[in-house]
Amino acid sequence: MKIICIGRNYTNHIEELRNERPTEPVVFMKPDSAVLLKQHPFVIPEFSEDIHHEIEIIVKINKVGKYIEPKFAHKYYDEISVGIDFTARDLQDKLKAKGLPWEKAKAFDGSAVIGEFLPKNQFSSLENITFELTNNNKTVQIGNSSLMLWKIDELISYVSQFFTLKIGDIIFTGTPEGVAAVKPDDVLEGFLEGQQLFRIQVK
Repeated sequence: MKIICIGRNYTNHIEELRNERPTEPVVFMKPDSAVLLKQHPFVIPEFSEDIHHEIEIIVKINKVGKYIEPKFAHKYYDEISVGIDFTARDLQDKLKAKGLPWEKAKAFDGSAVIGEFLPKNQFSSLENITFELTNNNKTVQIGNSSLMLWKIDELISYVSQFFTLKIGDIIFTGTPEGVAAVKPDDVLEGFLEGQQLFRIQVK
């Protein structure tokens, strides 16, 4: 499986990081080794002093697809969840300043939290789903899929132009505003429409 991530898909997050608004989805990848194993804590890596949480709606691909038309994209997934794209912000800023790729800041081991998946037909509309991240029981990020610049089906169609989507692939659809650094002993919990789908201890 591969993890395909979308950056800058919420206007307020673009503004909080003072990034340029993209004219098409920003795409980057994480390897399967980035997945944080179930029941394991997230250990802050030694190479960064500024690891940020970024909660996102995620989808799991259920069949092989290439050059998928937007009107057919809904057929390529039947489960959704929330996850965290952990980002070494200090390292990312250095790489961006030099015009270099982000992988070291985005794709390191344990940088992808994947929550428990739910059937998408459990939700009346995937274009109006609220999701939330709490840190030590305090809400730190809250978003709604209605605020995405590109909706889930549009993202699936777009990325399939470049990468063949395969069964089990995960797409991270972008994070809302509120990203911030984590520290040891933080407890992060992710919710989709009020349902807790992951709980992570930071060490």
